[in-house]
Amino acid sequence: MKHVAILISGGGSNMLALVNSMTGDHPARPVLIASNDPAAGGLAKAKALDIPTAAVDHRPFGKDRQAFEAELLHHIEAANPDILCLAGFMRILTPGFIQRFQGRLLNIHPSLLPKYPGLHTHTRALAAGDTEAGCTVHEVTADLDAGPILGQARVPVLPGDTEDTLAARVLHEEHRLYPAVLRRFAAGDRTPVFL
Repeated sequence: MKHVAILISGGGSNMLALVNSMTGDHPARPVLIASNDPAAGGLAKAKALDIPTAAVDHRPFGKDRQAFEAELLHHIEAANPDILCLAGFMRILTPGFIQRFQGRLLNIHPSLLPKYPGLHTHTRALAAGDTEAGCTVHEVTADLDAGPILGQARVPVLPGDTEDTLAARVLHEEHRLYPAVLRRFAAGDRTPVFL
């Protein structure tokens, strides 16, 4: 059985999708939900499910990302995860942190990578006149949103779509894709999942 730690910054909807999938014959179980924001809504949801939580507020560390990560690592290493999933974790991780979890650090991104790495993905897709949008689960590497793709789900861009309507449609697919990729990945299979 693989142990999974999930890092969040907000409400934790992708975290919940992952946690709720890790039952029955699933090859993994959640061991920690951690956040850079002590007020993140997802922490209360994790506590309600009896999953250990940790919060390390990034703000007192200012621009010292390594000091913040060192504090976060105390909690992560105590949980001893086999896999680390970023689920709406809004901090850029240092190369040293990424290297420590190389090959077992996953992230979900709300675009069809390599299109639109970084922020404001839906605004950029609409501005470009794209007819299709979606989400990608990838391995995290030192290059932002550029690691090997482990899965993608596509949605149509509809006439009259706004950033919010498109984001909602993509998020629905994120909640399907990330659990599917995690199940396969935890079983040792890195073949990409396409929904």
